[in-house]
Amino acid sequence: MTRIITTLLAVLLSSAIFAFAAHHEGTTLEITSNDTMQFNTKSFEVKAGEEITLVLKNLGKLPKAAMGHNLVILKPGSNVAGFATAAVRAVVNEYIPTDDANKAMIIAHTKLLGPGEEDAVTFTLPDTGAYPFVCSFPGHFALMQGIIYAK
Repeated sequence: MTRIITTLLAVLLSSAIFAFAAHHEGTTLEITSNDTMQFNTKSFEVKAGEEITLVLKNLGKLPKAAMGHNLVILKPGSNVAGFATAAVRAVVNEYIPTDDANKAMIIAHTKLLGPGEEDAVTFTLPDTGAYPFVCSFPGHFALMQGIIYAK
């Protein structure tokens, strides 16, 4: 009887591990930022509908108050310049606008990072298209933006 229970538990545990791994399949991407207001990539491709984990690392040395970085993923067709302008006024929310119009543009975002910090965000791009991403720290979007192509 003990052998049957042990075998049954082993089968159930294996099934649970397989289900967990299958559920958490997806792509993990790493993007870095630096003190020259640059992301290390301007574009990349993902599969539409796939779970994406994006890790942002701030490789800079300057203080967060002077050179903080985040990464905000917006819906296709978003007004990036308008979003960045609204972000400047969102100091208390680490430059993530909270008004309905701008919140509606956001797919996902990391927290604002200081030197040597990193953050991860998990999201899904539901449809094919070009999804802009930006750093919303004041003035950074001009250099720190790119496109995620969901195929």
